[in-house]
Amino acid sequence: MTESASASRLQLIENLDLKAAAPLQSEFLSLRHMPLDVDASNVQRLGGLCLQVLMSAQATWAADAVSFAISSPSPAFQEALSLFGAEDLQSSIQQG
Repeated sequence: MTESASASRLQLIENLDLKAAAPLQSEFLSLRHMPLDVDASNVQRLGGLCLQVLMSAQATWAADAVSFAISSPSPAFQEALSLFGAEDLQSSIQQG
C-alpha cells in the first residue's frame, strides 16, 4: 500500500475553466491538512486559473508537510501541464 491509499480523494471535473476555479479552491481549502490524492482522470480541459489553484494547493500541502499526489492524469491533463510548462505540478503525478 502506498501512502496515498489512506489519503482523501478529490475527483477533478472534466472542464477546469474560469468558472471552476473558485469551487476548486473551496474544495482544496476544505481538505487542507489532510493527505490528498487528486484524481485527474476526467480532465479534458485545464485552464490557466485552475492550474494556478492546483499549483497553490501543491505548494500549500508541501508547506504543511502533508502528502499531495495527482493520480490517473488524463492525456489532456498531462498535455496541458506540458504546454503550460508546469514541471512542479508534474512532479506530484503518481505513476502506476
